[in-house]
Amino acid sequence: MAQIKNIEGMTIDELNRELERGGKFVIFQYCFSIIIMTFKHGSDIYFIRAGESTVKHSIGYTLLTFVFGWWGFPWGPIHTIGALFTNLTSGKDVTQEVINSFNKQE
Repeated sequence: MAQIKNIEGMTIDELNRELERGGKFVIFQYCFSIIIMTFKHGSDIYFIRAGESTVKHSIGYTLLTFVFGWWGFPWGPIHTIGALFTNLTSGKDVTQEVINSFNKQE
């Protein structure tokens, strides 16, 4: 499983309380292109607390994609638009997958 960021120092009880209040686990997407090759990847998983903005976590991936994503043909523009949309709409919510993974480990 990918590393989970932004949970440092939190107990399981604190994490559960945040999830009940609307916290979520998300990943951000990024892509970069080199002429005819385009690479699209997901970030590590980030825990976003209830009411917390995702911008500080997504800005690096968004800028990387905005600058380097377009240049591959034909997939560069397609993947760039998709990654930018995902990041600008708070990332891809993977909360249920993470919870299911935790439950399997118990």
